[in-house]
Amino acid sequence: MINVSSPGFKRYFANTSWLMGHRILSMIVALFVGVYVARYLGPEQFGLLSYAGSFVGLFASLATLGLDGIIVRELVRTPERRDELLGTAFCLKTGGAILMWAGIAAAIPFTNNDTLTNILIAIIAFGVVFQAFNVIDFNYQAEVKSRFVVYVNLVQLVISSIIKLVLIWMSAPLVYFACVFLLDAVVHSVGLTAIYLQNTGKIWHWKWRWQTAKVLLKDSCPLILSAVAISIYMRIDQVMIKEMLSSEQVGYYAAAVRLSEAWYFVPVVITSSVFPAIINAKKRGEALYYQRLQKLYDLMVWLAVAIALPVTFLAPWVIRVLYGEAFLPAAGVLSIHIWAGVFVFLGVASGKWLLTENLQKYSFYRTLCGALSNIILNLLLVPMYGVKGAAFATLISYSIAAYF
Repeated sequence: MINVSSPGFKRYFANTSWLMGHRILSMIVALFVGVYVARYLGPEQFGLLSYAGSFVGLFASLATLGLDGIIVRELVRTPERRDELLGTAFCLKTGGAILMWAGIAAAIPFTNNDTLTNILIAIIAFGVVFQAFNVIDFNYQAEVKSRFVVYVNLVQLVISSIIKLVLIWMSAPLVYFACVFLLDAVVHSVGLTAIYLQNTGKIWHWKWRWQTAKVLLKDSCPLILSAVAISIYMRIDQVMIKEMLSSEQVGYYAAAVRLSEAWYFVPVVITSSVFPAIINAKKRGEALYYQRLQKLYDLMVWLAVAIALPVTFLAPWVIRVLYGEAFLPAAGVLSIHIWAGVFVFLGVASGKWLLTENLQKYSFYRTLCGALSNIILNLLLVPMYGVKGAAFATLISYSIAAYF
């Protein structure tokens, strides 16, 4: 039985409420602004912008180095090492961003991209460099004080949304919308830095330690490979659709996926907020630890099903109302892709269990199976069924990676 009056429950509930409230607001604002942008750009240009983002996403995992959850874990275990952990992680993530750029530069010659597409990719990729400042976010996750990060994210959301609307009003070209991705990253990093300096500590007190870096990289190595695999099976579909079909078809698919993946913040928010509680439960006993895990799994499944059922039947109406008749082919994709959420929700929760047990290598094994199956299924199904085939490929590969 959960003691709702306990200080611990109140702290985790308040933290989850902050995160959930922000994510819901962000989802609503980003959805309507994003729909407005998609309507303005049309399926072809919107597909091109989505392709550029997906292409960068294939390599963005190299920039994170699989350190996110590990840093939170170590900050919970040893909060007195904060400056050492944050400083070391910041330097490692900066090096990871350089590695990402090298990967993108090596891959570009093997594509059929024109100059405009490569410019879009370069602009979006430059924004990933600033993700090193996300170590500040991890500190507040460990301290269960996510409200500070929410403040920053709300400011970023407002600035980004206003600029996008202004660009539409100005009839701005496509490349300007790619620049918004870069601006978002800059605003977010500056905001996190300001909040940290005001409420927590001094960035110039952060320290680099080789020994800490070695330990972090040793634990994160399986997660780096796993993150690469995740990037492939979450982003490769749009890249393959562009190469096998057209930018317009990417636009249809991206419109549906944007609505389907809009819900993926739910498991991330819940698991990120209760992760410290699960780690602490393990210290107190196996029974409490597995009891909390089971409740988390049950909650994930029921939430995902509750989202997928109505969307399945309302997909044509939703697409028509939000995107207009030009995007109607996206309805079939949405009704299929939305069910992948069941396995995404489960995968996020089980990923935290693997991290707690220090079994990161199994994260890599399962996501590698998902990535390989997604590539093979796309090669088989996209020529036969178009973008619906890509949706089926995603659903099946997600189920393989997260469950089967």
